[in-house]
Amino acid sequence: MASYEAVIGLETHVQLNTASKIFCSCKADSWEDGPNGNICPVCTGLPGVLPVLNQAVVEKAALLAAAMGAELQSVSYFDRKNYFYPDLPKGYQISQYDEPLARGGGMDLPTGDSQVRRVSIHKLHLEEDAGKTVNRDDGSRLIDFNRCGVPLVEMVTGPDLRSAEEAAQYLIRLRQLLRWLGVSEADMEKGHLRADANVSIREVGSNVLNTKTEIKNVNSIDSLRTAIETEIERQTKSVENGEAIQPWTLGWDENSGTLRKMRSKETEADYRYFREPDLLPVVLDDAWRGKILSSLPELPLARLTRFTTQYGLPEYDADILSSERALSDYFEASVKAYGGDPKRVSNWLMNDVLAMLNELSTSADQLKLTSEYLADILKLMDTNTINTPTGKSLLQKVQESGKSPGDIVQSEGLAQVSDEGALRKMAEEIVAANPDQVASYRGGKVTLIGWFVGQLMARTKGKADPNAAQRIMQELLKQ
Repeated sequence: MASYEAVIGLETHVQLNTASKIFCSCKADSWEDGPNGNICPVCTGLPGVLPVLNQAVVEKAALLAAAMGAELQSVSYFDRKNYFYPDLPKGYQISQYDEPLARGGGMDLPTGDSQVRRVSIHKLHLEEDAGKTVNRDDGSRLIDFNRCGVPLVEMVTGPDLRSAEEAAQYLIRLRQLLRWLGVSEADMEKGHLRADANVSIREVGSNVLNTKTEIKNVNSIDSLRTAIETEIERQTKSVENGEAIQPWTLGWDENSGTLRKMRSKETEADYRYFREPDLLPVVLDDAWRGKILSSLPELPLARLTRFTTQYGLPEYDADILSSERALSDYFEASVKAYGGDPKRVSNWLMNDVLAMLNELSTSADQLKLTSEYLADILKLMDTNTINTPTGKSLLQKVQESGKSPGDIVQSEGLAQVSDEGALRKMAEEIVAANPDQVASYRGGKVTLIGWFVGQLMARTKGKADPNAAQRIMQELLKQ
């Protein structure tokens, strides 16, 4: 029996986070607005109106294109894509066809075992979004035009992905990049990032591109993974049974976890593209291009690599710390302020600060516990001014109050008790008050040392030097 492999390409639509829509002044993000509460004559296509291009849309799209390694075009054009859906009020969508904003480029996708798959970009272009059709239980359909005119970047990959998991990882990396650049919120549940998957199969070792199907209506990365796996399984069974694959467009039903046929897949000829007569060409001259590219930051995979080489971090740490730009910047600022071992900073970030971020549902740049304050806490522990438990409690105290660690230590008397005379006196009182435990320890139950040290820590309200506490207790118990 033949072995088959999947051939997958993704068509992603990215909603740019501009304040207004692409061709009018209506608010771009209408997620919380009521139906048809954020529309105007331009985005609903009333007779006699003229679109005006939003400059910020071009700049954000060009920044994304540059980050994907695409070639920005000096001149690009808008076109009319003609089709008739109830939620497309003009009867056409303003998009780009044969002269898009950018061409080429791609993304390097780590696939495990130090392997990287190059996912190419066939085309990257601008377009406006359509509205939304709501199907009701009684069989009626309602139309919401709020999304009409929302600015989108469409990116079409080459047929370079080989599994549902690779497709999911590509979306994860793309979402990371969009947020890193600050061009989109990339929230799939709110429609900021949408993906359609083109799926076909072929015998392993073949270079033939067979008939593909398109999967639509997927609103999460997990659903995309499951939908592709389901379609690969269906196509494999069909081919093994001698059935031909039909070029269907399939809809994913989130509730039932099944695919259903929507229609035959359209071709580009079905859309009858022609130049948009109401818009001038987009001319990206050298000055404008230079301004846009000057804001291009170091990209996530480059920063991950630098974290392993410059700071000596394990790849696991570097991957987590470069997952978000704000967290990545926070780490570097903390290392600079601390001046000590970067791995120590990494440990505290990954074990304690990340837990705080998750609990507060915020980003690192919003914390009152600034990178400078985190460095101060580490320095206080390094100089034995405070112990580790106090350091951990200081994280929360600083976040809640916004006060500096040093001020809190002074005002609350949190400095570590390192006076061995005082510690020894308290330890002697504990030993004298607990003869049964002392006998058990001296009889061989040496694990009781933790209990004795705990008693001493409690006496000092957690401020005793743990190493001194344990050493003093062991000396007394051995007498």
